[in-house]
Amino acid sequence: MNQTAESLAAIDDKLSQRHIDLDPSGYFLIYLDREAGLICAKHFTNIIDDRGLAVDPETGKVIPAKGKVERTHSTLFTAKTAKELCVKIFEETQPCPVTLLDHAAYLGREFLRAEMALISGTDYIQD
Repeated sequence: MNQTAESLAAIDDKLSQRHIDLDPSGYFLIYLDREAGLICAKHFTNIIDDRGLAVDPETGKVIPAKGKVERTHSTLFTAKTAKELCVKIFEETQPCPVTLLDHAAYLGREFLRAEMALISGTDYIQD
């Protein structure tokens, strides 16, 4: 069966709409620092409430999934490659700031997408 880029993108787009449980140890905002040639990942802590929503541990307020949120990250991770960033987060940081395997897999995919955008000069938008 011959797959087209469009049909493969459609599979990923559909999967991006599924429900996922939030990692109780926090979330990451990923972006590029093109001048420095770095993939950057800001880690933010959160608490998951009884409704499964991420809550700011300092204010107790629900953290919205979209839009601007004024929060201070707990850690900034940077690296030149996706692999280097994964090693820093998953192997060198104790305790590891990621506790769910699906979250780890997601981050690996996103870091690779960010690396490809850094190499190609295209825009990177976190999924």
